Amino acid sequence: MLDNLNDLRKENEVLDIFCNLVSIPSPSLKEDKVIDWILDFCAKNGINGKKDNYGNIYIHVPATDSSKEPIMLSSHMDVVGDDSPVEIYLDEEGFIHAKGRTLGADDKVGVACALMLAKELVCGLTPHPSPLIKERENSIPHGGLEITFTRDEETGMSGIEHVEFDKILSKYVLVNDADKLGQLQISGASYTNAKITVKGLKGGHSGIDIGDETRLNAAKLTAELLADFPQGVFFKDETGVITSCNLGAIVAGGIQNSVASIVEKGIKTNDYITEIMKKTSTNIINVLGMASYSIRSASVEKEEELKALMSSIVDKFNHKYEGLAKAEIEFEIHLPPFERAKDDRIEKVHTEACKMAGIENDISSFHAGAETHIYCQHKNSKGETFMPMLLGLADVYNMHSANEKVDYKSLLKGYEVIRNTFIVFNK
Repeated sequence: MLDNLNDLRKENEVLDIFCNLVSIPSPSLKEDKVIDWILDFCAKNGINGKKDNYGNIYIHVPATDSSKEPIMLSSHMDVVGDDSPVEIYLDEEGFIHAKGRTLGADDKVGVACALMLAKELVCGLTPHPSPLIKERENSIPHGGLEITFTRDEETGMSGIEHVEFDKILSKYVLVNDADKLGQLQISGASYTNAKITVKGLKGGHSGIDIGDETRLNAAKLTAELLADFPQGVFFKDETGVITSCNLGAIVAGGIQNSVASIVEKGIKTNDYITEIMKKTSTNIINVLGMASYSIRSASVEKEEELKALMSSIVDKFNHKYEGLAKAEIEFEIHLPPFERAKDDRIEKVHTEACKMAGIENDISSFHAGAETHIYCQHKNSKGETFMPMLLGLADVYNMHSANEKVDYKSLLKGYEVIRNTFIVFNK
């Protein structure tokens, strides 16, 4: 259905921009070609776009009314996948795919919508399709639009870490990187690792020393300790799961010989657990057990409450086995939380914008990380702490896989939503 897609691109410029973007492979830290395309698009359309020292792109459409606040859109330019050619097509159900590889709708949906809005602001907005807005929007005073396109979101978030935050005018940041049309995600979970170590203080031979009650098995003790830890949802509210913990791995017992054999023989398998168990030693009273947990929380208070509970369980264990065994727990923060703001202006604006587009929005919390988590740790040029939100501007399915696809009609509706959002924000 390539001809149909070409016809649709002629009728809908935002779709044409999107198709151009996804046709350019841009794996993390290899975004040069898509950066060049975006800067060329800006130059052709009189948009003030420039590249910073790291390769992120910053676009500024000046205010027409200095009494109004500016707002910023943010998306990332990199995609999951390699730099092989991208061939896109439209199926009979209205989904755009890439043959044999990831499409890159994450996050070129956000990039395309931001570029389209910048062009309309610079070149003049067309009449709005909603009957709720009678006048032409290019007569509506606005506080300006800022856009940031980052590199390397998918692998290391190094792009957002290099953004020149203190040069940004906006306080409100709409990170257009959610995967469902109408989503407004107002908080996101942190990512913290908990590392637990259990040591038996003596150890020994499972035959000769088994009668010595002071020789406690660290593998067994690890299982006992972990049985007291919470697992799964720790706290949730009306927006969804807020705080959770998950046991990721347990390592204990006589696995040394088995692992050494795998390394020596260069064994390749999809099931290393079974392979390791083939040659584990069972005649050892183990002296070491270790476990790792992930903790995710969109609330600092609830995360601290969970960490305190886990620490107290370790303290009780150590009191019980004093002089015979010892447990330790360490917490390592990998990504800070993105907490819900008290300011609900964007929630109200987005609700009205979606209503104007004929859809219902979904305000929620998400249990993962995004660039929102970095923005909320920084301040703008006025010393204001950024207030980011995560928006969905299209229905993207099977993200990060060779079966990734996007509903093109939802993309068109998503552009209407972000356009409405800008208009309502500036009322």
